[in-house]
Amino acid sequence: QVQLEESGGGLVQAGGSLRLSCAASGHTDSTNAMGWYRQAPGKQRELVATISSGGGANYADSVKGRFTISRDNAKNTVNLQMNSLKPEDTAVYYCNRIPRGGNGWGQGTQVTVSS
Repeated sequence: QVQLEESGGGLVQAGGSLRLSCAASGHTDSTNAMGWYRQAPGKQRELVATISSGGGANYADSVKGRFTISRDNAKNTVNLQMNSLKPEDTAVYYCNRIPRGGNGWGQGTQVTVSS
């Protein structure tokens, strides 16, 4: 199991920016792809960004051009830079390995974007 701890969320006005961080510990493996997910109230958890072990990134259409995922394999961290935030980005954000393979979830970090 890999333990995950997300941080960096908060309350921001529309158009603002936040930087989320995810610290992994336990049975970490830098060859795993990692991803950021989010879950808004009443909605299913969705995958918004992924990054391969080599740094290749992919994004959901809803965040493309606004969010940037990065990783530091030496520090076992994955970050999500979020710019031009919109109210519809409001959610609890989680990170996890890909494929998740039954790995548990961290507590997540709340992002709230006011209009």
